[in-house]
Formats: sequence, structure tokens, C-alpha cells
Amino acid sequence: MNKAPSSEKINLSALNKEELAGFCRSAGLERYRADQLFEWIYLKNAATFEAMTNLPKVLRSTLSETAELKGVQEEAVHSSKDGTRKWLFRLFDGHLVESVLIPEFYPDGVADRLTVCVSSQVGCLFGCRFCATGKMGLKRNLSIGEITGQVLSINSFVEKEYGKRINNIVYMGMGEPFHNYQPVIDSASILSDTRGLHLSPKRITISTVGLPKQIRRYTEDECPWNLAVSLHAADDAKRNEIMPINKKMDLASLRDAITAYYQKSKKHITYEYLLFDQFNDSVEDARKLAKISRWVPSKINIIMYNHVEGVSYYRAKESRLQAFMAQLKKQGVRATVRRSRGDDIEAGCGQLVVPESL
Repeated sequence: MNKAPSSEKINLSALNKEELAGFCRSAGLERYRADQLFEWIYLKNAATFEAMTNLPKVLRSTLSETAELKGVQEEAVHSSKDGTRKWLFRLFDGHLVESVLIPEFYPDGVADRLTVCVSSQVGCLFGCRFCATGKMGLKRNLSIGEITGQVLSINSFVEKEYGKRINNIVYMGMGEPFHNYQPVIDSASILSDTRGLHLSPKRITISTVGLPKQIRRYTEDECPWNLAVSLHAADDAKRNEIMPINKKMDLASLRDAITAYYQKSKKHITYEYLLFDQFNDSVEDARKLAKISRWVPSKINIIMYNHVEGVSYYRAKESRLQAFMAQLKKQGVRATVRRSRGDDIEAGCGQLVVPESL
């Protein structure tokens, strides 16, 4: 762990489990104090050292002098008519991020799948033409604690509202997760940890626009979480138009990275495919998508687009969706349709955006 200058406090909520243990060693604390701090920060979401009631008062005071906690603060919550909720969180430096709870229910109304869509950056560098977040540009990356803090804050609400914990996390909020690689990986490790939320790796999905170098790194790191690729077009010409990153990292380079990932991990890929009217929703587009789906074993999520102000792309018509899905079925592709959720509060895919300050 790199030590901060003595005049600076160390942000413990930016440390992973090993770094937190290293901090305790350097401070002359017993090993079990690292476990206690870990639970307070990454399970109980403590905002202050004073809240850590099983630590001696003297230790809490000492920690306050040498370290700090920079998590997230709930600013606002918006509720959709379909049950989706969107949180606005303020960060220590005044920046804002959004994250979303997407609940699904059994026929009797009991909560079933409770998914948190979490952000990994303030804004995004990659500027996908259909995405509101991309219009912000990139302000900065989020720390480990700022990522986990979103999840833990929403989980606290879920436990009170539904009497159970969240059971699914998708890194599909604001930002490109693989552009903030290590904090994202560390946060996923913490959320999977037995002393954290202890969520099964099968219940965590990390999404990327398709950065081959980072996919290869993810492969070499033998990460256990699900990998999703935001594809949104099945040929380079159309992908170049809506996703500028494709001009530098085209489908051929993406295919090589995905193939290497599957060969080592044997884990299936999920492709996310926003369906735009009269752009990528033809039968021929479906045929091209079917070919991509056969690169490695995979499934495809067809997402009904939520319109963003100032964007010239619109949701595909139902008739074109049905024809598209019929062609995928004919090609033997495993595909499902994700209907719009939370679009009345701008909580849908591509809609997350915040002003510079509120």
C-alpha cells in the first residue's frame, strides 16, 4: 500500500481487503481489527469511525485523526410507476452519480429478483451516440467504497422494504467499468466476500463496451463474475456510427479477446443489443448478430431503447422487434427481450445522467 504523506488522511473506503490489512499492520493494530473495519465499511456502510461501536473509543479517535471514509451520500430517490427506483448519490467532492434498483416479483407480489444497476464512473469517456451518460464526458473514476456504497445504501432500503437482501448486481450504470478496472474488480470481490454481502459471483455481471485489452486482463485474472458486452450493432460500419470506440477496437479484435476469454474460463458471454428503429433492427442485422453469437457460447439480451433527448435514435417498432426475434430463433440463437423499465424517471439503459452540481 502506498502511504500517504503524514499531513494527509488515508481514505480507508478506497482500500481493498489486502490494503486494509496492510493499513492495520502499519498502524500497529491487531489483525482482527482489519476484519472489523472491513465489515463496518463494506457490509454496514459506516459513514464515520464513531459509528464503529465495537472498536475502543481511543482507537476510533486515533482513526479519525489519521484516516477518513469517503463513501456516498443519498441525495434523492425517484420512483417509477413500474416499481423501479433511481437513486442520486452525492460524492465527497460534490460530484453526483445515479444507480437503479430493478425489482421483479412473484405472481403473489412477493419480491423475487432484486437487481442493482451500479455506476463505476462520473460520466463516461466513450461517447456512445445514444447514451446520455456519454454526453457528460468523463469527470472521474469512482473508488471502491463509492461503488460498494451505492449497493449497500440500496440494499439497506431493500431489506426494510422487502425483508430480504438484493440478489443481483449489474455494472451497467454510469461509466465504462473496464475503464476503471481495478476499483471495479476490487468492489466486486468485496461484494462477493463472506464478510461483505456474500453475493454469489454468478449474481454479479460486469459489462463493457468491448475493450479487448481489458477483457484479456479480466481473463488472465481469472475473474469469476459474469461478463457482458454492449454490442448494439452487428457490423463495424454501424457500430462505428454509434460507438466511436469501435473505430480503434473493431469487432475482429473483440472476437479475438472474447475467444481467448472463453477458451480459458469456459464461461458464456452475454451480448447486450439495444434495438434502434430502422437502424440495427432488420432481418439482415439479426442474421449478422446470429453469426456473432456463434463466436463462443453466448446469450443475447435484446433491449428496448429508452429515448434520450437530443438523440436521433428511437426504440424499434414492435413489428420489427418480432421479425428480428423470429430470425434469431430461426438461427438457433438464445435471446430474450428486456422490456423498458423506469423510463418515466429516466432510469432505463442509456438514460443515466447528472448535472455538474445540484
